[in-house]
Order: sequence, then structure tokens, then C-alpha cells
Amino acid sequence: MQDDTPQQQENSITPAKSANVDLLKDTQNTSDDLHGDAVLTDSHASSQSKKATLATGEALKLAVVGHTNTGKTSILRTLLRDMYFGEVKNEAATTRHVERAIISDSQTDEPLVALFDTPGLEDASGLMDWLEDHTASRRDGIERLQQFLASDSAQGGEAVAALNDYSQEAKVIRQLLASDMAIYVIDAREPVLGKYKDELAILSWSAIPVMPVFNFTDSQETNITEWQTMLARRNLHISTRFDSVAFEFEDEMRLWQNLATMLTHPETLNQLITRRREDWIQLYEQAGIIIAHFLLDVAAYVREIDEDDDPLPVLNEMQEAVRQTERAMQGKLLNLYKFYDNSAVVTPLELSEYQQDPFDPELLKSYGLRTTSGAAAGALLGLGIDAAALGTTFGLGAAIGGLAGGILSNTGSIADKINGVKRLYIDPATLTLLATRSLDLLASLRHRGHAANADTPITELQEANTPPWNPNKLPSELKKARGKPQWSSLSSGKSDLAAELRADAAWSLSSKLKRSRLEDKE
Repeated sequence: MQDDTPQQQENSITPAKSANVDLLKDTQNTSDDLHGDAVLTDSHASSQSKKATLATGEALKLAVVGHTNTGKTSILRTLLRDMYFGEVKNEAATTRHVERAIISDSQTDEPLVALFDTPGLEDASGLMDWLEDHTASRRDGIERLQQFLASDSAQGGEAVAALNDYSQEAKVIRQLLASDMAIYVIDAREPVLGKYKDELAILSWSAIPVMPVFNFTDSQETNITEWQTMLARRNLHISTRFDSVAFEFEDEMRLWQNLATMLTHPETLNQLITRRREDWIQLYEQAGIIIAHFLLDVAAYVREIDEDDDPLPVLNEMQEAVRQTERAMQGKLLNLYKFYDNSAVVTPLELSEYQQDPFDPELLKSYGLRTTSGAAAGALLGLGIDAAALGTTFGLGAAIGGLAGGILSNTGSIADKINGVKRLYIDPATLTLLATRSLDLLASLRHRGHAANADTPITELQEANTPPWNPNKLPSELKKARGKPQWSSLSSGKSDLAAELRADAAWSLSSKLKRSRLEDKE
């Protein structure tokens, strides 16, 4: 027996169920029970012809198996886009029962894949010893597994000594025999140990296709080459990489494609691949529209003051309104990609660049941007107010720059000059910063798995991108918004009407936003 232990891993918004993922969880506390159509007795297991196959039109039953704490539940969360599925902790044997989730066609609601999260194989080497001692080697693998499932060691409870209690392993094997195929999750950071070889030997006896999946591949220290050598010696030549933290959509596509090659009837998985790719593209387009609406809403935001009015209260109100609008936009993106609750998973919003005030001059500098007037206090100077006198009168001094940053005045209208009116709107550099931050957040959400936590930072997500345009050359849609205060809910107070009026411009701007990042990020 092997006794070595692998290294251990593993704005609130109300959660909503995914439109194409149905969760059904087994919460019973006994070992001889799987939920719903996953229930399998030994007599059922002996009749392989009764197992659901893709040829019958039923959902593919896919068991997710592996050693304790390799990230099985984490992979399921990311595949399901559901950060609430199962339980993820930095301790062994977190999953104690089989849990099922259905992935359906997002358009037809047809169930395509039934995913089964299984407990960790805690003592495969001990179970292998039991099988060698209590089953005949001349029997085939399924017969030997059935004999184990009928034994007291598989039932657990007080009648069985702790050393002979393999009830957790029995839950895995029962589900394995009830499934069409399985993925074997490997922590790519782990060395190849004897207990993993025993696990694979036991899994092979189930007589269903098993595909190894490497998790935590974003780590700088992996042992994938050694693992692939061992797997090849066991005739497991098809494997894939799928990091549950540093998510890559194409890795998911390869996972489903590799599984499809192992099936006689791959039609259901091919349907899933097609639909998931369509859904992924649609999500990106929806996110672009959300960002475009936000930028137009801010660009069209205008406040008027009399020439002799104190601008500071208005400037302060404008900045706060923009902050809240940005936060609302970020919340929409989080919802879209199903990152509902920052307390449950570390989202990109918890990274430092998304917490900084968009009107902080230092943040502008970090993106290589400067206000149009060249200095943070330039907006106030543009209003014809002497900064030194203002500092003396109001006691603001150097703090003026932080308060006024990102706001410009417009006195170009002859009527405004005659009437002594000044218009204040958001500075082009600040608009460019807001666009850059929004696109960075979108990129982060598209590359972050639903099991990411504070202990597993993703370097790529913290890299700021270059601005999508020069602040002196705003897109035509944003320039047009300058003269359309009715486009802004912040100016008019009418959110629905403002969104309707700027809808065409939002579609046009979203296309430009997409083109600005496609070459760099896709």
C-alpha cells in the first residue's frame, strides 16, 4: 500500500440557475445509493446491454473520477459555469457522495451530457490488495468489481473494520459501471505514484472508455511528460489538458472532441460542441453590447452650471455617478459569465486594478493616459477659476486634482457664452480608461474558471492591455454622444428611453471594441 499524500489543492448578486445546466444532487448518507437514474444495483451492473448509450438518444453519462483532491469538483464547476456546484475546500475527501448535473442544449433544452461528480479514490492500493485477495484473477474486470460491490467492505458501517472500509471507493465504482465513459482527473503537479497506477488499473476493469484530464496545468511545475509515459504503458493514449482555474475555452472544446473520438456514436457530443461554441460567441457579443452602452451612457453625461457657480459639488456628483454606473456594468458582466458572488469565488473585480477609483490620476498614468488639459486640475482651470484662490478659499490645495480629474468644460456654444452657462462632461482620457478597464475585465472573465481562489492567482488576468484607441481620437459613436444628452440615463434620469435611443450606436461601438481586441486576445 502507498501511504504518501498528494499536495492538497483546492457586490453580492443573487445566483440564478443556468439556462442549460440542470443540477440534481444526491444528499443521502448511505453508500448503496445514487441519485435518480444513477441508481445501480449489482444485478443492473451485470447487464451491460441496459446501459444508456448515445444511440438511444439519451444523455451521455460521464463519470468524473480521480484521486482525492485532484480538482474533480472544480473542473465540473468550470464546465457547468456554476461556482455553486458541489463543495471545494483545501482538504481531502470533500465530496462524500455522488452528485449529478445535466448539460442541456441551450436552444432545445434537450439533455446532452449527465456529469457525475464522485468521491475521491482514497485508498486504491488497499482496494487493489482486497481485490487480489478476494477475487479470482481469471475473472474479467467487471465480475471482480461486482464481487467487491456485493461484499461487506463495499457497504461500510460498524460491521466493517476501518482498514477494510472501502465504501467511498464503492460509490465511485457503482457510478463507473452505470456510466458510458469517464474522465480521470490528474493533478498535473503530482509525481507519478503507485497508488495512481492502481487507480487506473481498477478503472480499466469497468470496460468503458476512460480519458485522463490534466488539471492545474497553469502551474510552473508539472509532471505531464512522466504521466503521459505511464498512461501510454496502460494503453491510454488520448488525454487532454483542462485547467479549472486558468480557463481556456479551446481546452474545453478539445476535451469534448477527444471524448467524441472514443465513442461509436459521437453525435450527441458533436451537438454539444457546436452549441457551446455558438453560446460562447453570443456571450462575447452580449458583453460587448453591455460595455458599449456603458461608455455611451458616460460619454453623453452632461451637467450645466452657471458661470459663477461653484463647480466642486457638481464635479463630485458626476464622478460618483460614473463610479456607480461602472460598478453596475461590472455586475452585469459578472452575471453574464455566472460569477455571482465574490464571497464564493475570487473574481477579477477583487484584483487591485478593478478596485481603483477611475478618477485617480495615478491609475490614468498606469495605463499611459493623461487628461486632455495635461494636468488633473486643468478641468477647473478651464472653468476660469484660479486654482490657488480656490485652494485658499475652500482649503482644498493639492486635493483639487483628485476631485476634478476626468471632467472637462465646454464653452464652445455662443448661446452658452451669452447665457453664462458652462457644460461639464467626462474627459476623453477617462473615457478611454473606462473602456480599457471594461475590456480587461471581460478578458479576465473569459479566462477564469469557476473554481479560482485567492491561492491560485492567474498572471494573465492581471496584465493591463493597451487602450483600444488614442484619447485624442475617440470613436465616432462617443463623439456623437457628446451632443446627445438624452442618450445618458445620468443626464436624463430615464434609463430605458436613454438605452433605446443609443441602441444603434451601441451595436456599432461594440463592433469596434471587438475588433480592437480580437488580434491580441483571441
